[in-house]
Amino acid sequence: MSLNQRADIATTKRLVVKVGSSSITGANEANIDALVSALASARARGVEVVLVTSGAIATAMPLLQLETKPTDLPTSQALAAVGQSRLIARYQKSLERFEWIAGQILLTSEDLDGEDTKTNAKRAIDRLLSLDVLPIVNENDTVATAEIRFGDNDRLAALVAVLVEADALVLLSDIDALYTAPPSQPGARPISVVETADELSAVETGDSSTGVGTGGAVTKVAAATLATKAGVDVFLTSIDNVAAIIDGNEVGTWFKAAK
Repeated sequence: MSLNQRADIATTKRLVVKVGSSSITGANEANIDALVSALASARARGVEVVLVTSGAIATAMPLLQLETKPTDLPTSQALAAVGQSRLIARYQKSLERFEWIAGQILLTSEDLDGEDTKTNAKRAIDRLLSLDVLPIVNENDTVATAEIRFGDNDRLAALVAVLVEADALVLLSDIDALYTAPPSQPGARPISVVETADELSAVETGDSSTGVGTGGAVTKVAAATLATKAGVDVFLTSIDNVAAIIDGNEVGTWFKAAK
C-alpha cells in the first residue's frame, strides 16, 4: 500500500524501523528507551512493528577494550558474538515497561536469497507479530563471511521491509534528513520529499563518519531506492525524531513508493 500523505504512516498495518549503531551505543545508549517508547506508541495504535538494529559489534567494543572498529573478519565475528546478547538484553529491559517481548532474528544474505529460507524467515516474523512479539532483526555477523554479508543494515532493512510486505520503512541515523550535499558543506539543504529515484541524481552523498557504523547517506539512498521500487514508502530522519516521524509529522525525508 502506497501512502497518500505523511500522516498515513501513523495508521499503517505494518512498519519496519531500522536504527544504526552510532544512535544506540556508547554515549547514545539511552536512546534505546526513546526508540522503544515510540515503537510502543505505534503498537498501541494497532501497527505491527519490526525493528532492524545494528550495534552488536559496537556494544562489545568497550567490553573488550577496543577503541576502534576492527577491520578483520574474525575479530568482528567475535565482537558480534559478545555484543549481540548484550544488545538484545538492553532492548528487552526497555520493552519490559510496556510488557512487550522481543524475539531475536539473525539473518545472512543467503537466508534472503534462497526461496525456502526466505519463506521460513517471513513465516517466523509473521508468527512473532501474531503473538504480539517485537521481532528484532540483525545481520548474523558471527557466521557471515565477507562474501555473503549484506554490507550494511540499511540494505537488510529494505529487504526485510519488502519480505514482510511492510507499508513503510523508517531509516534512523544521526542526520535529520537527506541533504542535497553532506550537511557540513555550505549551502547543503534538506530534502523533504523524493518523488522518484531520478531526483537523486543531483544529490551528493557521503559515507558514515561515526567510526562504528558501516552506512551513511549512500547506503540509505540505495536502501530507499530498493524498497520504493517494491512499493514500500521510506522515511529517513535522526533518532531524535523517531516519535515525530512515526506519528506522521513533517520531519525528515519521505521517499515515495513507486505506484
